[in-house]
Amino acid sequence: MPQKTRTAFVTGASRGIGKVVALWLARSGFDVAITARSVAPGEEREHSPSVRRSDTSPLPGSLQETAAEIEAMGRRVLMLPADITDPASVGAAAATVLERWGPVDVLVNCARHTGAGHMDKVLDTPVSAIRTVMEGNFFTPVLLTKLFAPGMVARGSGIIINFTSMSAFSDPVKPAGDGGWGITYGATKAAVHRLAGIIALELQESGVQCFNVDPGYTWTERIEQDMAKFGFVADGAPPEVSGSVVAWLVTHPEAAAFNGRTIFAQAFCAEYDLLPNWDASHLRPIRARMDRSPVDLEDGKSVSL
Repeated sequence: MPQKTRTAFVTGASRGIGKVVALWLARSGFDVAITARSVAPGEEREHSPSVRRSDTSPLPGSLQETAAEIEAMGRRVLMLPADITDPASVGAAAATVLERWGPVDVLVNCARHTGAGHMDKVLDTPVSAIRTVMEGNFFTPVLLTKLFAPGMVARGSGIIINFTSMSAFSDPVKPAGDGGWGITYGATKAAVHRLAGIIALELQESGVQCFNVDPGYTWTERIEQDMAKFGFVADGAPPEVSGSVVAWLVTHPEAAAFNGRTIFAQAFCAEYDLLPNWDASHLRPIRARMDRSPVDLEDGKSVSL
């Protein structure tokens, strides 16, 4: 009997880390359901990270482009437009996957909402903006976990990966707008950061595993277009670092040893030599620092977007 093809659901897959993760999963033999707001190239929508200005300029990347690359690898793809700040659209996307493919093997909560408040100081950030970002960055991963985990439990296997950030447990070295980040980013990442350990504990007898992946400072299309004007410079790791780590976690039997833990993608990628052509000489060995302080983990840097 032929082995069933494994399936994955990836949020934020139109560009950046989410897109690269989806492509790495496809290369690893997964059929991939992808979701994001941007369906076609050149779409205009508000994406300013500050209340002080509006920005509707098109961002690079779209679901159509990601889907085309996955299909070129010979994998199935489901393109499911959804807005992580809209629970109804997220629920509809999940329902479509469950109806067409059944329970997924892997859920990757990669999308993040970086709207107003992301680059604003606390006193300048409307409470409504904080609620919106919390909806996208925390409640959506919780919702998707609740929708997909029961099928994993029933099958006796499954992997949930949440993208976290060092902003969840460390302070910026500069204020928001001057190279640091605002309360919406740090607070919502802190919330989702707690999910992996608790899910891993509660489902430890079920065969379901849950990990946090901290990509570290990563240079993506959106960082280049949106964040350079707020003091961020192009010295981050490529998104392929995170893609390689996710692929390892969902295919390697040793991954079970990290269940419930936070994987610091750049150091992990370097130690396990997942991207031989990537120069990671500035990183220290991971094994000596898995349980050290957040600042130590990034060689004294607390920037992590």
